[in-house]
Amino acid sequence: MDILVITSIIGTIAFSLSGAIVAIEEEYDMLGITVLGLVTAFGGGVLRNIMLDLPMTVFWGQTNLFYVSFVTIFLVYFFPQIATKWKKLEIISDAIGLAAFSISGALYGLETFGTLGPTVVAAILTGTGGGVIRDLLAGKKPSVLCAEVYGSWSILIAVVIYYTTPVHPSFYLIIVGLTILLRLAGLTYNWNLPKNTFTLKKMDNLPINKFIEKE
Repeated sequence: MDILVITSIIGTIAFSLSGAIVAIEEEYDMLGITVLGLVTAFGGGVLRNIMLDLPMTVFWGQTNLFYVSFVTIFLVYFFPQIATKWKKLEIISDAIGLAAFSISGALYGLETFGTLGPTVVAAILTGTGGGVIRDLLAGKKPSVLCAEVYGSWSILIAVVIYYTTPVHPSFYLIIVGLTILLRLAGLTYNWNLPKNTFTLKKMDNLPINKFIEKE
């Protein structure tokens, strides 16, 4: 089986699971759980296809992946106690989806354009796009934009694939395993990218604000 197919299946299961768990935690109904699971699984791929100018037939041709996503979502819906009681399941499934879809996106970008830029962009969009849409629909701040070293793993995966062009499936499984470990380590030790310390409170003391108040 082609590695692109394998990573797509793994990513679809993982992100469908992640989206459905978040929807259940937010007390969404069955439609909400289904929608959140689907957009988490396929949202990143749609964004990637748009950026890479790929035809929509690439999206609609994923019939088997749609079935995989629906089955995963319905299993979570009918057996929510298994998913919601083990909080780490959401984190691990999200990490698996991030790794698998980053690999899938990087391979798409590499095969389509053969250069580093599109490879990285495709990996980021495919790996994190669905999670961003999921968080927005769930009323949360997208973690990739404000917390954790999340999107950086997509960039790292894309760079590794571009410069090594691995062919053996076990190499991709190692990438997925390392991403899970790094994601858990990042959450445990609170790894974050640098943030701007110039807060809104500091802006209140700017001279221009005092001038406006006098006016």
